[in-house]
Parts: sequence; structure tokens; C-alpha cells
Amino acid sequence: MCRNIKPLFNFAPPATDADIRAAALQFVRKIAGTRAPSKANTEAFEKAVEEIYESSKRMLDGLVATTPPRDRARFEAMKRLRYKNAEPR
Repeated sequence: MCRNIKPLFNFAPPATDADIRAAALQFVRKIAGTRAPSKANTEAFEKAVEEIYESSKRMLDGLVATTPPRDRARFEAMKRLRYKNAEPR
């Protein structure tokens, strides 16, 4: 999975629309294999981002958590620590 796409479900504070849109953009970039589309592909690229954003938003709104929300700041700090302590490839 793309390292720039972060988990969005069951966090406090909850994911914002901007978080969901950023994840959709990263997903489309990964699938397309490019950071920015050519002029000829801009419309298809932007349409894909919007469709994935809407689908992801619906999914997140429909999911039900059975555990208390995780603290986003703590989760991100632990993730940074793991990457910092990871052995180089």
C-alpha cells in the first residue's frame, strides 16, 4: 500500500473531507503511475479522484466501530517512531 495513504476509520478526531480527498488523490496517483496527469488525461484523472473520494466517504460513513476511537496524534507518533527505528533497506 502507498505509504502516503493513512488509515481513516475509527480515529479521534475523525477524518475530514480533506483527509479523504487526499487519500483518493494518492490512490489515483499510484494507479496512474504519475504525480500529475497530462493535459489530455486531466479530466479522467480528476473524475477518478472524485469518484474514489465519494465512494470512500460513503464507506467511512457506513462503517460501525466496535472499539473506542484511536487517538490520531498518538497513532502518527508511533508510526514515525517505527519508521525511524526501522533498518535501512
